[in-house]
Amino acid sequence: MEKYIPDVYQKSIYTIDYEKLKENGITCLLFDLDNTIEPYAVKNPDEKVAELFSRLKDMGFQVILFSNSGKKRLRPFKEELEVDCCASARKPNTKKLLHVLKEFHLKENEVAIVGDQIMTDVLGGNRAGITTILINPISVREPFWTIPNRMLERRIMKKLCQRDLFYKGRYYE
Repeated sequence: MEKYIPDVYQKSIYTIDYEKLKENGITCLLFDLDNTIEPYAVKNPDEKVAELFSRLKDMGFQVILFSNSGKKRLRPFKEELEVDCCASARKPNTKKLLHVLKEFHLKENEVAIVGDQIMTDVLGGNRAGITTILINPISVREPFWTIPNRMLERRIMKKLCQRDLFYKGRYYE
């Protein structure tokens, strides 16, 4: 069950302590797109996201969009936020994640993945040995293909709660 537990759990991308991550040696942040930085239906990043990503880059972080969505979906975010991206990541599969680490000459202990799903972002990150940061989904509206993951996620969260390992809404760093 430990493979489903995030290292950090926060309300949103805006409540994460990025200074603490930096102090802990994190130099690269992989962000999921849909329901992590913007709702699925939003086609471009808003000003608040742009300001956060600008601040993160100013802090010295390498910021990469790491999404199961395709290139067409990621392109406006990549261009407007001026970040690298990895499309069709196939999370929780670690093949593309490990490829990104190799391509950018990163070690596992230098990378954190930020996402809203235990079954993709947390599981994939934990399998790859990187820091995992779970946030609450931005929107309750999701694409139909996410629904089975959410159903399984609820069952896993219930088991984690029963074992006193993880509680939804109890945030930690």
